[in-house]
Amino acid sequence: MSGILYVVGTPIGNLRDITERQLEILGKVDFIAAEDTRVTRRLLSHFDLHTPLVSYHEHSPEAVIARIAERLHAGECCAVVTDAGMPCISDPGALLVQRCIAEGIPMQVVPGPSAVISALAVSGQDTGRFTFEGFLSVNKKQRFAHLDSLKHERRTMVFYEAPHKLLNTLRDMAAAFGGDRSLSICRELTKIHEEMRKTTLNDAIAAYETCPPRGEFVLVIAGAPHHSDEQLPLEAVIALARDRVAAGERAADVCRALAAETGYSKRTLYEAVAQKP
Repeated sequence: MSGILYVVGTPIGNLRDITERQLEILGKVDFIAAEDTRVTRRLLSHFDLHTPLVSYHEHSPEAVIARIAERLHAGECCAVVTDAGMPCISDPGALLVQRCIAEGIPMQVVPGPSAVISALAVSGQDTGRFTFEGFLSVNKKQRFAHLDSLKHERRTMVFYEAPHKLLNTLRDMAAAFGGDRSLSICRELTKIHEEMRKTTLNDAIAAYETCPPRGEFVLVIAGAPHHSDEQLPLEAVIALARDRVAAGERAADVCRALAAETGYSKRTLYEAVAQKP
């Protein structure tokens, strides 16, 4: 009988955010697949856990995934973790999950903090719909192509960035989206120097030109504004809302998001969706 792969979230900064279930699973599995064994060993030591670790990261060869799968098939249980937050989101753990699905290995998720969701929650931006874009490429051509593809993105966009690349990233974003685009900067979430600030791309650039950035950043950027000359007819927006509700989304959430995107009243859309076509 196969063992179980546990996808386990860990704190993104404050160790007190760990849950009883996370500690239980990390203590009882046969081994832990860790992005950086040094980081995970410090976490385990803090809570007096001594579970064996194996290294599993973005540069791990296929043989490492195969060996973990073999051990799971043999009945051992494994927890996959990243350095901080939920594994498998813009993270090599996703490949291990795909392998387990393909080979019928059972899995369980043990949720934990997420920098993306935490930043979004305190950003002050529209949270009805959003897109997670991860880190921009260091390759200039790929970087500009990525940003260019998002010029007309209406949803709120969430990016990760390291301090030494932040200023150049903000400049590239200002060139792509316009310097007056609303930006929420979330720095060192849950840590001692946690900071959340809503500003614009131009103002953020000016601030960091005089005060070099420190810490890990999550950037939450407003989607492209709607222009009145591009406005969809009300009937088309109502039809779109009904389609999304029929697909399983909550009517209130759909109408709030579409109202922000199109400029129509949320109440108007909600009343129209509530009526039978």
